[in-house]
Amino acid sequence: MSFTVDRSVLICATRATVFSFFTDPARWADWWGAGSTVDGRPGGALLIRYPNGDTASGHIVELDPPARVVFTFGYDKPGKPIAPGGSRVVVTLEERPAGTLLTLLHEVADPATSEEHVAGWRFQLSLFAVAAARVQHDPAAAADRWFAAWAETDPAARRAALAAACTADIVLRDNYACIDGMAELDAHIAAAQRHMPGQTMQRAGEPRHCQGTAVVPWTTPKSSGHNVFDFAPDGRIARVVGLWRAP
Repeated sequence: MSFTVDRSVLICATRATVFSFFTDPARWADWWGAGSTVDGRPGGALLIRYPNGDTASGHIVELDPPARVVFTFGYDKPGKPIAPGGSRVVVTLEERPAGTLLTLLHEVADPATSEEHVAGWRFQLSLFAVAAARVQHDPAAAADRWFAAWAETDPAARRAALAAACTADIVLRDNYACIDGMAELDAHIAAAQRHMPGQTMQRAGEPRHCQGTAVVPWTTPKSSGHNVFDFAPDGRIARVVGLWRAP
């Protein structure tokens, strides 16, 4: 009889990006820590090196890109509850509008071991969500595309720039906007250009980013503030909240 740790997380990244962490040694190490490695093929060995120097090891049992990974798992230090390769982990990846739903089932021998690993997997899958979103998204480049589109005065070029930067159902909220959808956003920018010709907005520092949400400082000749960008799984901007400097 086996007992199972069952955890799910929604990661703001494409399924291909999430799956790559099980086949790319550098990305595996970015998730688990320096010194960790994986041979991403059936039968390939994996090693996890924890910050305290302890290690866990196992082998890849099954790879079904980009939907499913199965590997064995256990600790190398004697006296741990799972011997090297002594348990099985099944990971499935499903596409969702907001990203990739990762479901992990860790099959262990007894309820005490199952309970002991709940908090560990909660933490490690949180780190995984951060690492995958960091690979998927480039907040500085996305913000720069957004600000450049606002400065584009040629209608056709502006619409093309917005289509590259944003999702079709883009949402914008700020002191002067309650906008839903690409057509409304394009009309709103055109109106802003008519009433404030020559006004430009640009990034004023490095973004702060976590799991598909970024805070980006900006400035104009007359004001400043921050934008909160929420990204779609493919890296385009899905929602923007503009926070203007208090008068």
